[in-house]
Amino acid sequence: MLELSILGFLYGEPLHGYELKSRIQGLSGHIRPVSDGALYPAIARLVKAGLVEQRTEPGSGAAPRRILSLTEAGRIELLARLRHPKDPEITDGQRFFTLLAFLGHLPDRAEQAAVLRRRQAFLDTPASFFYRDGEPVRAEEAPDLFRQGMLRIARATGAEERKWLAEAIGSLEG
Repeated sequence: MLELSILGFLYGEPLHGYELKSRIQGLSGHIRPVSDGALYPAIARLVKAGLVEQRTEPGSGAAPRRILSLTEAGRIELLARLRHPKDPEITDGQRFFTLLAFLGHLPDRAEQAAVLRRRQAFLDTPASFFYRDGEPVRAEEAPDLFRQGMLRIARATGAEERKWLAEAIGSLEG
């Protein structure tokens, strides 16, 4: 998801590494802070693959700044990743939010709707954090207060997400 975030943020405008890191951290929040040890190797991989280019500009102080920008190959790669996200990018909530942050870059509304339909299908599949005799445990049946809380929060969040997905797909498909 780090590479998708880099490509997604650079799609809009060139950025220097610190600004890019700040935007990625803002997107992922306190859940998954971004270390320099993860960010800069990811940038280096994208540069080596020809998806991102970097140039040096004078900094506001004495140190020069490296400005990162997306290449045409990087734009093509980003759009391909948005059109055909991997299963974990659909099923994992935080990864899906990262995907959602950049889905607007896809120019085709039908392709956007297709991605949302995949998430909708995933949410419509019965699931639970806990199972008893192979069946999902409902919040009311959970053995303790905390598991009940987890299940109630997940149910409420899922219901609101399903509602939004239906509205968004309807809007995209006219």
